[in-house]
Amino acid sequence: MFLKQAFRVSSPAGKRGRLSILIFHRVLSVPDPLLPDLPDIQRFDQILAWLKDWFNVIPLGDAVARMKLGELPERTAAITFDDGYADNLVNATPVLKKHGLNATFFISTGFLDGGRMWNDTIIEAVRGAESSLINCEFLGLGQLEITTIEQKREALNHLLLAVKHLPSNQREDATRQISECSSSVLPNDLMLSCKQLIELRDAGMDIGAHTVSHPILSSIDDKIAHREISEGADYLRNLLGERIRVFAYPNGKFGRDYSDKHVEMVKALGFDAAVATNWGSSDSTSDLFQLPRFTPWDTARWRYGIRLLMNLRHELHQT
Repeated sequence: MFLKQAFRVSSPAGKRGRLSILIFHRVLSVPDPLLPDLPDIQRFDQILAWLKDWFNVIPLGDAVARMKLGELPERTAAITFDDGYADNLVNATPVLKKHGLNATFFISTGFLDGGRMWNDTIIEAVRGAESSLINCEFLGLGQLEITTIEQKREALNHLLLAVKHLPSNQREDATRQISECSSSVLPNDLMLSCKQLIELRDAGMDIGAHTVSHPILSSIDDKIAHREISEGADYLRNLLGERIRVFAYPNGKFGRDYSDKHVEMVKALGFDAAVATNWGSSDSTSDLFQLPRFTPWDTARWRYGIRLLMNLRHELHQT
């Protein structure tokens, strides 16, 4: 009861209202010891129960429209997912519908129908590696031991950090080398198919754009960045037969992953709003093309709620 009242005080109805946007990527069928931070169905169900108790959870597009008018309900929140994983439909959507909630799913169109994101290639390569060592000398990481789950987690931390901000062609080459070193059999069903994406939309979920190939926009040529943003949205519009209203910047940290020029591209392409991954909440004075998002990592209800409250009050400190 204390948390609900605190959220009410921090986010009243009307012009002083604030919007909290949560970000997810995947909902697993069962916990994955290699990816312990990803929620499974049971955990996601628990989180949604908390959110439904504490907030008025409404679709992101509706929240943005009402925020512009200064007409947000008290304690407003919206739920978003990035990238376009198949488990968004298979696992997340039934839980959302169970709670009567909506989410917005930002789709990187280049991975539909059997594609795989670079980070998942590395994760699955390490998971299924035939050897106890993986040669990463080309990244300056030497030989990484991957015998135990703990060693695999540590190796992934080093690999993903080393590869994430490489220019796109170098990132592709590094990912390929890691995959070849592991000799793993890699899955081709992690991402949504076009058919599944239509099912997701038909289940009442909203669809947003997230580029074609999920590049770090600040690391690529401006013309390529514009093409990534526009072609991703065009593909979704043609597939779904509807206007795509919102966009999510890949990775999403301002100044590191995207800049003002990318914000201007998104505006010029006719989106209504765009979301980042900078922490914080939004109000009627916020830049609609850089809306912050934040999701706590805590597993205890009270800590999860306090973290959201701190974020809502702009008092969050990374720990």
